[in-house]
Amino acid sequence: MAAVADAKWLNEREMRTWQGFLAAGALVGRQVEQHLKQEGLSHTQYEVLVRLAAAPEGQLRMTELADALYTSKSGLNYQVTQMEKAGLVRREACPTDVRGVIANLTAAGRDRLEQIAPGHVETVRRVLIDALTPEQQEAIATGLGEVARRLG
Repeated sequence: MAAVADAKWLNEREMRTWQGFLAAGALVGRQVEQHLKQEGLSHTQYEVLVRLAAAPEGQLRMTELADALYTSKSGLNYQVTQMEKAGLVRREACPTDVRGVIANLTAAGRDRLEQIAPGHVETVRRVLIDALTPEQQEAIATGLGEVARRLG
């Protein structure tokens, strides 16, 4: 019982912050997932396309990709396998590390991203950005950025 007595419980503002984060994260995530599912991709697959499109020469090591997406290597491997079957990415051995694998964005993957991105951005804008003032956007970006920095 000492642990219960010693706990630093959340005050009302902190509880509202936590519950708001949970609710908004789940609801926004659900809307984004629904849109991408209609497009035939998972959210992780979409983010793989985005990260590869932004990378030099459209390629990243799988370990870098997993770190950037905050996902496990096995989970990413499954998603990339599905994308490889669809012709959106291809994997190849890393020329400088026999254990390394590089994910490459294909022309079909780049085309698919260009098709889906406008609808994705519209969904994000509709369910999150447009609901907030610029000041709220800045506060959330700063606060959640700090959380990610501390945990990363």
